[in-house]
Amino acid sequence: MATVTLKGNEIQTSGSLPEVGSKAPDFKLTATDLSTKTLSDFKGSKLVLNIFPSIDTGTCAQSTREYNREAAEMENTKVLCISRDLPFALSRFCGAEGLNNVITLSDYKDGSFGKDYGLDFVNGPLEALLSRCVIVLDENGIVRYTEQVPEIVDEPNYKASLYALLDE
Repeated sequence: MATVTLKGNEIQTSGSLPEVGSKAPDFKLTATDLSTKTLSDFKGSKLVLNIFPSIDTGTCAQSTREYNREAAEMENTKVLCISRDLPFALSRFCGAEGLNNVITLSDYKDGSFGKDYGLDFVNGPLEALLSRCVIVLDENGIVRYTEQVPEIVDEPNYKASLYALLDE
């Protein structure tokens, strides 16, 4: 269990992020076309998992914009923006913003991604949503970098996560 804060108030997650060097847990997430995507669908690509509570908050929206901008420059890398938002909300946001370099995925069906990755909130006002985290995976699904942002309203360390893509 990890503890983070929301405007200074402590809230807990269900576990800990996968360890660097470990194989990332598989997942089943819903794409904006309502298809199911798994980790194996992205095999052979480096992945940045940009995980957040809701696309409809300022910081979550900004992280999606920032990774969309950076993704245009990255070779053999896909950015997966993951939340428990409905696929329709994720599609609406990216369409309105003209964001086409990120892939949005939803954990709305059963919350298994949040539980398997140990990053869903178990108490507080955001209970059942996902903690703001970044996880970088290599082409074989091995965890190369993790960050759980200690204060939910803060942005992740973009440079450190992108640097991890080069550190292989």
